[in-house]
Amino acid sequence: MSDLGKYNAKAVEEKWYSYWMKNNYFHSTPDEREPYTIVIPPPNVTGILHMGHMLNNTIQDVLIRRARLQGKNACWVPGTDHASIATEAKVVARLKEQGIDKNDLTRDEFLKHAWDWTNEYGGVILEQLKKLGCSCDWDRTKFTLDDDMSEAVIKSFVDLYNKGMIYRGYRMVNWDPEAKTTLSDEEVVHVEQQGKLYHINYKIEGSDEVLTVATTRPETILGDAAICINPNDERYTHLRGKKAIVPICNRVIPIIEDDYVDLEFGTGCLKVTPAHDVNDKALGDRHNLEVLDIFNEDATLNSFGLHYQGKDRFVVREEIVKELKELGALPKVENHLNKVGTSERTKAVIEPRLSDQWFLKMDELVKPALKSVLVDGDIKLYPKKIENTYRHWLENIRDWNVSRQLWWGQQIPAYFYGDGKEDFVVAENIIDALALAQEKTGNNMLLSSDLRQDNDALDTWFSSWLWPISVFDGIRNPDNEEINYYYPTNDLVTGPDIIFFWVARMIFAGYEFKNEKPFENVYFTGIVRDKQGRKMSKSLGNSPDALGLIEEYSADAVRAGMMLLSSGAGNDLLFDDSKLQQGKSFSNKIFNAYRLVSGWEVNESITQPEASKIALEWYDNKFQAAFAEMEDHFSKYRLSDALMTVYKLIWDDFCSWLLEMIKPGYQQPIDKVTFDAVIKMFENNLKVLHPFMPFLTEELWHQIADRSEEESLIVSVYPEPKAVDQTILNDFEIAAEVISGIRTIRKEKNISFKDAIAFSVLNNEKSATRFDAVIKKLGNISELNYVTGKVDGALSFRVKSNEYFIPMAGAIDVAAEVKKLTEELNYTEGFLKSVQKKLSNERFVNNAPKAVITSERKKESDALAKIETINVSLASLS
Repeated sequence: MSDLGKYNAKAVEEKWYSYWMKNNYFHSTPDEREPYTIVIPPPNVTGILHMGHMLNNTIQDVLIRRARLQGKNACWVPGTDHASIATEAKVVARLKEQGIDKNDLTRDEFLKHAWDWTNEYGGVILEQLKKLGCSCDWDRTKFTLDDDMSEAVIKSFVDLYNKGMIYRGYRMVNWDPEAKTTLSDEEVVHVEQQGKLYHINYKIEGSDEVLTVATTRPETILGDAAICINPNDERYTHLRGKKAIVPICNRVIPIIEDDYVDLEFGTGCLKVTPAHDVNDKALGDRHNLEVLDIFNEDATLNSFGLHYQGKDRFVVREEIVKELKELGALPKVENHLNKVGTSERTKAVIEPRLSDQWFLKMDELVKPALKSVLVDGDIKLYPKKIENTYRHWLENIRDWNVSRQLWWGQQIPAYFYGDGKEDFVVAENIIDALALAQEKTGNNMLLSSDLRQDNDALDTWFSSWLWPISVFDGIRNPDNEEINYYYPTNDLVTGPDIIFFWVARMIFAGYEFKNEKPFENVYFTGIVRDKQGRKMSKSLGNSPDALGLIEEYSADAVRAGMMLLSSGAGNDLLFDDSKLQQGKSFSNKIFNAYRLVSGWEVNESITQPEASKIALEWYDNKFQAAFAEMEDHFSKYRLSDALMTVYKLIWDDFCSWLLEMIKPGYQQPIDKVTFDAVIKMFENNLKVLHPFMPFLTEELWHQIADRSEEESLIVSVYPEPKAVDQTILNDFEIAAEVISGIRTIRKEKNISFKDAIAFSVLNNEKSATRFDAVIKKLGNISELNYVTGKVDGALSFRVKSNEYFIPMAGAIDVAAEVKKLTEELNYTEGFLKSVQKKLSNERFVNNAPKAVITSERKKESDALAKIETINVSLASLS
């Protein structure tokens, strides 16, 4: 044991992380042990550590370190995601700063810039995770655009296409005009906004009559193809077969009838714009209406926008409203609350748009995913309540739009050999594509230069949905040693915001490509919010610098603090740095406890005191009880409760009780039997705390003894569970109350702890006497006697039905104590009279609220009990 100075967390963290890395403790290869596998939710490659990452990765590391201590072959696979929309947007912005337009570049030229960006800024977050203490197998680090990962994505696309599950369709999609790409339904956030409902007059052709239509989007009238009325609406039966004239553009459009129109909404008339609304498109298909797309890809108006061409849609909205007013075609505008679809990534308002896209059929994919979670329970979600959300989404799922109008990502492996919409083949590479195209066309003269690969990239989630499989090369080599050993993985820890984007889709992929679940348990963290309950964001300035917190409090303190903040799976947590300070104080408490113990002089010739013997026996059982409680919490994924159990065990039971019970007298040595036992117990404490606070525990583990690489705490053996003697724990609870009673009397009566006192016990409970030596030591009792009756002239207190006495002779000034008690008795009797006067007042009792009456009756009973106690004390002093 070396001499300990002040705890230097930064130096300790650097020392032990380097040591763990040097000795390859995090690395895993298949062997005869039981595997325990976690795959990291891959953060954006150019992302930086935020509070959500801190919580999520602390939980993962707790699970992985615990599994390692349990003797399992723990494998935590790290990696990053190429984040196509976010990364491409950043690269485009950077190019713009350099005066370069993406549209002036070839795909390869743009990708070079994107890779330069990724290499410059990528992977920073993984280095930051090391500062947190994450014990990932860094040798396995993957990136969703690695060559082998991309091969797996392309292979899976081709496989699904050949099964008839992927198809190309001309559909209404969610268009992000800022990112200039389509989005899946899951990437659209519907935000409630205060808007306007515009009532617009359309003239009826050949008459002076007008038809008023209500719309939230007046700018789209230039794309109107019809006015629709409900055939059951008697107000408009006279308009059947007639035509209307669109204001401004003066285009003549038919008036059609369809049950779809809501008679109660607006005016009961609907403008039909098939190019810009999914429901209007369905109406248009039923009635063979013309499709007029009035928007460019950036949501400016095209030539169909007439004199508004080139202007942004929202600018046009204001200007077209002004023009309609001038034309007398806008009789009314009213406030209207509606939900507006916005891009989850760019926050831009989504524009429904018709385009050729690639879709993955979902109807068959969802079936095993529903069954495994909701019927068989093969995959367990924590918290369980999230199953309802999962069920609702899967039962209402639509086909997945997997194509994106981006270059950063896996290019869709479809090769066109002609101008027709069906003139394409799907293949893993150009060689296979050429052979297929020659076969399909019957033209053996076709060359690879005649083929044109689809320009779009695949949705990023189409690569990350394979993550638990592809990181073990299970798509390209489906029967390799690693996929057979590590898959299915054990636990997935992730945020509730990506249950659809990622979690459900991984389940789809698991059953589709491996015919097996991808993981057994999914732990959904809550969202980390500020004290006001707001989501943390750069714009609000309420997101602390994660690395700054580690610098200020230490990695162990941050880990413990984040876990203490958490109130269980799925529950949001309000960030409060006082919990990080609590974690830091806990570190100091443990460090100082070891300084105390390591500073004791050990004497091998001293006999073990009885107090130490029973104290150690008690703590051994207390540890086992806490260990069992902690393991039960782990089994239910109540990880913060597991930490709190360890926290209380070490702070309260070990530091506040055990060390006090065994501590040698001032400048006195400790016996070797007790010392060796307490060191063993300290080691067990470090083992159960290690998953939560790895740096401090490893440091103290090596301070206790010189250890070889094989003996390091990170690869030590978890404590063995043993039967608990509940009786000794119960007996100690009584002894603790007795000690507390002695200390209270000493404090109240100003009896110095240095002064030994006599102590008598009236043992009505027939309580065990095994803790008498501990009571004598911690109470500084000169002699402890068992008596059969009350002791006269003594101060007393009760624990259960036992009565305990401390003789007053020489201990206190009897006259002063009698005076003090008499004054207290007089005051209490006066107080009782005032309460009883109230309660005897019939008017008060009949009119006062029930709670007030209850409170007054309690005051009465408390005062009576106190008077009785004071009288007993006075009697003992006489």
